[in-house]
Amino acid sequence: MTLLALTLIPAQLKAGSEKDPSSGTTPKTTESPEAKVLMTRLNEIKALDKSNLTSLEKKELRKEVLAAKKQLKELSGGVYISIGAIIIIILLLILLV
Repeated sequence: MTLLALTLIPAQLKAGSEKDPSSGTTPKTTESPEAKVLMTRLNEIKALDKSNLTSLEKKELRKEVLAAKKQLKELSGGVYISIGAIIIIILLLILLV
């Protein structure tokens, strides 16, 4: 257990310290036409001057952004497993075998 902890902690520290310039708030998707339309709309909203909008309009924009991001996640598909989940799975496999 100590060896496992000593090998994983430095990897986690390094992963958290470096900034990936390509990482953003939008998930990577396949190059489908629907995804391109959603990405262009998200870029339009990002470039929009929000200082002149009312709070109701801002709220509707937020809802639209959240819905678009949800659709992009659905379009991208795939299953993502966190590092913590992988560690738990490995520990369970070790304990059960």
